[in-house]
Amino acid sequence: MIRPRCPGSHADWTARNPMDRIPSEQRSRLMSKIRGKDTKPELLVRRRLFAEGWRFRVCDRRYPGKPDVVIPRAKTIVDVRGCFWHRHGCRESTMPKTNVAFWMEKWSKNVRRDRRNEAAWRTAGWNLIIVWQCALEGPRAGRTLDRIAAKVSAWAAEAASGVPRRVPHRLELPRGA
Repeated sequence: MIRPRCPGSHADWTARNPMDRIPSEQRSRLMSKIRGKDTKPELLVRRRLFAEGWRFRVCDRRYPGKPDVVIPRAKTIVDVRGCFWHRHGCRESTMPKTNVAFWMEKWSKNVRRDRRNEAAWRTAGWNLIIVWQCALEGPRAGRTLDRIAAKVSAWAAEAASGVPRRVPHRLELPRGA
């Protein structure tokens, strides 16, 4: 026996939108829970830097784009980017099947903003470490955090020497992004 569908039910919704298994109300609720700061990858980086003895500012409004981590003593900014939101190109940056025009516009704005902020930071003489979310997952996480800590220490020693660089350092993890 076939049961009649109730308008607005999950069965009715999936019949109209076979690509997504979650009703739009539930999807909206899930997407609203995604935070812009204090994400798991950011917290991993901040914990490691703090454990290494570095003191930093988080989302400091004095700098363009409110960078995730600002380490004044090392003249370094650490920008932790989500692969999906900032279009890294790895397996995490998938393409939704619905509302493609919306996502393409959103992503292009995110990428333009990233480039604009990066240019402003480097013009101001800040060293930059860009860490992609995928570099902080699985067995690569430890190596990535080691490299971040090592670079911050090296760049701090260089900054303390008093010899200014013509071009600030830039490190992107993982490479090839």
